[in-house]
Amino acid sequence: MDFRYTPEQAALKNRAAAYTRLLMQYENQSEEAGGPLPADTVHELTRAAIDAGVYAINMPAEWGGAGLSLLDQVIVEEEFGKVTNCLWDIPWRPANVLAYGTEAQREKYLLPVIRGERFDAFAVTEPGAGSDPSSGTSTATRTDGGWLLNGEKWFVTCGDIADFLLVQADAGPERAATLFFVDKQAPGVEMTRVPRFMHSAVNGHPEFTFTDVFVPDEDVLGGVGNGYELTKEWFTDERLMIAARTTGAAERALELARDWAVERRQFGSPIADFQLIQGMLADCAVDIAVNRAYTHQVAWEADQPHTDRKALHAKASTAKLAASEAAGRVIDRCVQIFGGRGYDRSYPVERLYREVRVDRIWEGTSEIQRLIIANELIKRGTRALALPTS
Repeated sequence: MDFRYTPEQAALKNRAAAYTRLLMQYENQSEEAGGPLPADTVHELTRAAIDAGVYAINMPAEWGGAGLSLLDQVIVEEEFGKVTNCLWDIPWRPANVLAYGTEAQREKYLLPVIRGERFDAFAVTEPGAGSDPSSGTSTATRTDGGWLLNGEKWFVTCGDIADFLLVQADAGPERAATLFFVDKQAPGVEMTRVPRFMHSAVNGHPEFTFTDVFVPDEDVLGGVGNGYELTKEWFTDERLMIAARTTGAAERALELARDWAVERRQFGSPIADFQLIQGMLADCAVDIAVNRAYTHQVAWEADQPHTDRKALHAKASTAKLAASEAAGRVIDRCVQIFGGRGYDRSYPVERLYREVRVDRIWEGTSEIQRLIIANELIKRGTRALALPTS
């Protein structure tokens, strides 16, 4: 096994790091504004991401995307994870399942997203359907030329800036889970609330209601009844990216805490001389190292042509579970090393502390990840999870 980055991957990491440093210049402005940045600033940062080749990184080059493998995407997202206020949302990563659209859907929805002209958002969660999506009550009823959509969706990440939504609803009397393209300006679509959360994110996570929203047949994604499989594929990718970003967030926190420990003097010595501080720094380094290695491994496996997709789903859950919980531990230690300053919102470690908490909730809670892992383990044994793809 050769774990070294190729020259191209090293250059990619450097570009992503440089762009992340650009985003960091806007962290305090975002925090002070409660999250949002001016539209002209976002536009400039979007163009900068496109120019750097770190925009729409999961889409093929022939469509205008960066055309990166999953491993390369992990390399980029790990750098993005170092920035606070969810500014990593600006270098947009379209929902991977948009690639399954028809040619007409691609022209209408996906290609404008890749060009930075439009934005998408995924609407799955409901007030009564979080970890159990099968308990959703959103429905699509047959009508002339299409469907009438009714229901409610919560926690629609970036739904406030999106131009269209991918809405999961049960279609017809068979209640076949299906994904629908829904224009946000369509009659019957209402954004009812944009909750305020712990983090001060650049984009929101609003709630929507859908009342007799007409969706034409040509705006069904992937066919009626394929909603769960498409959503599962979306979750697999997103969980890997969360693992990458939380690893990056933990690394930035550790870098800041290490520098502070060397600089800060108490009792006549740098606090880095104290063994209790050294123990925290060492534990942080271990958490980061093992999760980076595993996340890279799973991303590499996902890029191989004959990867077992069921095992991959469980491995992505493993990566998300391990990395997100490790990041919480790492950043908690780093806040402690900073002392009172670590509780100050003007310090990145404080913002990171608040922001990584949601990574144990969204795209599947830690508890759901454990159930996915255990189910795979019970059904197929340890080898399916423990060994890399051959």
